[in-house]
Amino acid sequence: MARVLEIAELGAPVIRERAVEVMDICDPQLQAFIDDLFATVADENGMGIAAPQVYASKRIIIISPRPNARYPYAPTVEPTAMINPEMTWASSEMEKDWEGCLTVPGLRGLVPRYRAIRVRYQTRKGTLMDTALEGFLARVFQHEVDHLDGVVFLDRVETTKDLVTEKEWQRIIVQPRQS
Repeated sequence: MARVLEIAELGAPVIRERAVEVMDICDPQLQAFIDDLFATVADENGMGIAAPQVYASKRIIIISPRPNARYPYAPTVEPTAMINPEMTWASSEMEKDWEGCLTVPGLRGLVPRYRAIRVRYQTRKGTLMDTALEGFLARVFQHEVDHLDGVVFLDRVETTKDLVTEKEWQRIIVQPRQS
């Protein structure tokens, strides 16, 4: 049975380290860990999660957007495990949008990201996938892969004036959209 894992917060050394490539995808312990990641991201209302966020130095991310209290305007996408993910192409067009992070609770920032990307990864069955992502999904992928390289969204914010608390983000960004 899948377990909800503890979230590593900013300051935990694993958050600033480059995660290690996964070699044996079929390992039963690795498969159980992936189930734990799915359970954890759902429990935390995350859009995605990276293995370092639960104290594991492995190049695994989960992309799992769906509307919730933290992201009321997120699209609904089937949760996907991506092993050894990499971005192979990025558009020249970038856009800023609000991001939060389970590792940096209580804070949101306007983060510039590539609008469209091409990515490659292995599924939990070992199948090599090559696909294009754009908009919100491209943003979530880039955010989670940053975690695999020891980067958090705060490193990408252009100015501290682009940071707000979660409470103020709800008040000034989310509530006006719902009116």
